[in-house]
Amino acid sequence: MSVQRGEAQPASGAGPLFGGPGPQAGALPGATALEQARAAGKFTPVHDAWWAAASKAHGDREGTRALIDVLLLNRQMNHEHVVAGIAAALRAGALSADAVALEARKAAEADDFADVPAPESAMPAKAATVTSLTERRLAQLPPDRRPLPSVAHYDQLLRRRSPGRQGPTSQEEAR
Repeated sequence: MSVQRGEAQPASGAGPLFGGPGPQAGALPGATALEQARAAGKFTPVHDAWWAAASKAHGDREGTRALIDVLLLNRQMNHEHVVAGIAAALRAGALSADAVALEARKAAEADDFADVPAPESAMPAKAATVTSLTERRLAQLPPDRRPLPSVAHYDQLLRRRSPGRQGPTSQEEAR
């Protein structure tokens, strides 16, 4: 068995982390990847704001991991859709890469539908919003009319111990 050494090659059709084939236009020689992406306009203030919020909510390590997952979306989607997804997720306080991916797909679908001419009788579309699944589920639940739970029947298990006794003896445990 032989092991090849050298640079790792991306999967076919996959570009670098920030999308596009090969080096980024405007990238500065010797600059870090983040500086190069900022210079090329691929790492926007929206990215910075989402990263800061994710790091604050989940810690630096997990926030950075989430950002990396978000940046990897650029391999599969247009940069503009990913940025729109980040902005929508940030507005909603959704600080996970999955939420950004969902919102980016929504932006991509909206672009696809924008290319199709709408019928004249179509009503104006509402502004897209991110709906919390928890809020949606709670809004659809009927009011809870059950009585509050009681622990009164457990009081019989709490026996008063005499002051001189520490716990059960070995004879009592054997019974």
